[in-house]
Formats: sequence, C-alpha cells, structure tokens
Amino acid sequence: MKYNLTEFSHGAGCGCKLSPGVLSDILGDDDLQSGFPNLLVGNETKDDAAVVDLDGKTAIVSTTDFFMPIVDDAEDFGAIAATNAISDIYAMGAEPIVAIAILGWPIDKIPGSVAGEVLKGARKVCAKAGIALAGGHSIDAPEPIFGLAVTGKVPINQIKKNKDGQVGDLLYLTKPLGIGLVTTAQKKKLASEGDLTIAKSSMLTLNNIGMNLASLIYVHAITDVTGFGLGGHLLELCDGGNTSAEIIYDRIPLFEFTTKYLDLNCIPGGTIRNWKTYGHRIKVNNEIHFKILADPQTSGGLLISVDPKHQNNFEDFMKDHNYLVRPIGTLVTRSEEITIQVL
Repeated sequence: MKYNLTEFSHGAGCGCKLSPGVLSDILGDDDLQSGFPNLLVGNETKDDAAVVDLDGKTAIVSTTDFFMPIVDDAEDFGAIAATNAISDIYAMGAEPIVAIAILGWPIDKIPGSVAGEVLKGARKVCAKAGIALAGGHSIDAPEPIFGLAVTGKVPINQIKKNKDGQVGDLLYLTKPLGIGLVTTAQKKKLASEGDLTIAKSSMLTLNNIGMNLASLIYVHAITDVTGFGLGGHLLELCDGGNTSAEIIYDRIPLFEFTTKYLDLNCIPGGTIRNWKTYGHRIKVNNEIHFKILADPQTSGGLLISVDPKHQNNFEDFMKDHNYLVRPIGTLVTRSEEITIQVL
C-alpha cells in the first residue's frame, strides 16, 4: 500500500515553523549565553547554529532541524529533511562530522516500515555529505516528523556568522524561491509532476558550497533561507549587523513555476504568518512582492554578503563551482523606519 505522507500532516516542511513573532515570545529576553565564555555563537542574532570554542583553534558547530512531510514519498521526505538540517552547518562555513535522527511517527496510521524508508533517504544524504547517521531518538506522534541533529567543525577564524555583513556588501542567493508555493499547490492537488520534480531536485541539493566559502575573507556573512522566507532571514542578517538592505526584485531568482502558482493563489499559511510578523519592516511595491519575500523555503539556498570590491572574484569562484549568481541587492546604512526596501 502506498502512503502519501503529506496527507497525514497539517503543514509541510519549513512552512511548519513557528512564526518569527511567536518564536520571539517563546525565547523572551533571557541571556542564554551568560556564564558560558566558550559559546561563540548562541541565540543572540538568531544564527543558523550554535558554535563552541573547542581548543582556541577549532570550533564545534551544533544544530537541529525537523519538520512534517513536504513530499509524499517517504525516502524523498527523509532525504530532503536531512539536506535541510545539514544546511545549517554549511551556512556557518563548517564541515559536518556526524548526525543523529529525530523521528516522530503515527505508528497506528502508518507502518514502521515506511519510517524505515524515511531513514533510508536520510542515510543516503548523510553519506553524500560524508557523515554517518549514527543513531537518534523516536517517539509515537500524531503526525510524521523527521529531521536531524548535526554536529560540525570549523576553524575559529573561518566561522561565517549572519551578523558580519557590512554596509555596501552585495547580496547573493544560491537557489530560486517558490518552494512554499509549489508544495502548497501539491496539497491542493494543483501541482504538476514536472514542477514537483524541479522543486525536489533543488531541495536535495546540498549547500556544501558554504564550506568552500569559509576561507574567503571577502565573504562577510552567510545564512540559509528557510521557513521565514528571504525577507525574514535577510532581516536577521540586517539586525545582526545593524544595517538595512535594498533588494532589486527583478534580480531575485525564482523557479519558472513560481508565477503560475501565485496566479492559482497557492499561498502557504506560513507566508501570511511571516508577513504579519515582519511585513511592517519591509517596503514593497505590490502584493506579489510580499508573497515572494515571505514564501517559506524548505532546504533553500544560501544568502551571502560579499565585499563589493571582490565582486568579480566571488562570481568567478561561484562559477567554478557551477553556480551562476548575480547580486540581488545591497546592504545599506541602517534606517530606523524601513529595514528592507524592494526596488
């Protein structure tokens, strides 16, 4: 019997994330870093992973990410969840070294053998990333949930934080936007198989270019774009570095199918939650802009802040690694009224 996993969950992928506003309420104002001098990166700038100084030279990077099914196929679900979780390590410029699994499974609704297919997909991705899936924890849950806790390492002088962007830096995005739209279309039975295949291929592409960027001093900041959308993760980058940003809408990479599913009004609930939280800080020219900027991505691309004096060097470097990128915007002097302006 075939089990379509998206039929067993109320949300999909990183669109399941709590909104930035709700998350802020949960975290409150507690200083979680106080008393831990070896903690180099905590939650103070909402970065992608925690970083701990191991010995003055090497840092250990730790992250976790999990969600409900974003595709129907169990092996694909496990593979996408694993790719997404490992991305947080790459976004810090780090090398992953080991992963453990997090599994919640409605055993009364879906056989355990299907969960085994989820793990199979995750193992394949971990092997591709050069790490073992070395154990984990499982619970009986009302909906399928899967993800990884991943540990990595990085030289301390090569850590890429989301707070180190500088005024004048050029902004690049390594994957197109539109994942939230097409996966919502899937739940509405409106998505074509061809479009889902394209989206799946993107979600299964490792962001391991982040490791290669770690040694480039002209790459100032990196973060990955996931459930809060481009707008939310760019706001975190701006807030961390006390900058604002100008984005050229026509330069934002989009999947070819994105406009089609906008026209079909396949807007994820996560888009609305995101925009209610941070839309007042972003100036857009029309409704389409906010539906793109707040679209929740699952296993999205890296958002990279680069010294403009090294634009050619960076773009040549990315081309050598099979990425064709162009700047989508610029970090500018901080504005207290509008943090991001879409041009």
